[in-house]
Amino acid sequence: MPRTLRKRLDHTTHFAGRFGATYFITICCQQRGSNQLCRERAAAVLMETAHIYHERGRWYLKLLLLMPDHLHALIGVDGQTSLGKLIRDYKRITAKMAGVTWQRNFFDHRLRHAESLAEKFAYICQNPVRAGLIGVERDWPYTFIPDAKAPRRFR
Repeated sequence: MPRTLRKRLDHTTHFAGRFGATYFITICCQQRGSNQLCRERAAAVLMETAHIYHERGRWYLKLLLLMPDHLHALIGVDGQTSLGKLIRDYKRITAKMAGVTWQRNFFDHRLRHAESLAEKFAYICQNPVRAGLIGVERDWPYTFIPDAKAPRRFR
């Protein structure tokens, strides 16, 4: 079967993003349907790297949630940061440290309204419930919220 040629996504900074923006990010593993991310070592590397990026101001992480074959994140970036380079670096270091094989690109959606952040946050947290992996979202151990009063981290 011939290999499907995928469209290259445009991750250049759009006008509104030049002043800083929050993005809903999805990064998928190369092989869909198998568990690469919800394993103790991989999850620890992905979350710790995200936390380091947050602490150093590379991004402003609001939420990171791992699913077996993809992750979702809500991140804020300043107007000078290239989203494409930022995600490329994150994928590169986590691939090397955790052995994750990522798809070539990622999906991003710039949040345009403050109320959209709460909607996307809730949507992401419900993802493991919708997938039938757990009954209630608080039971999912692969969620990281850095600025919560008691940050939820991988257990």
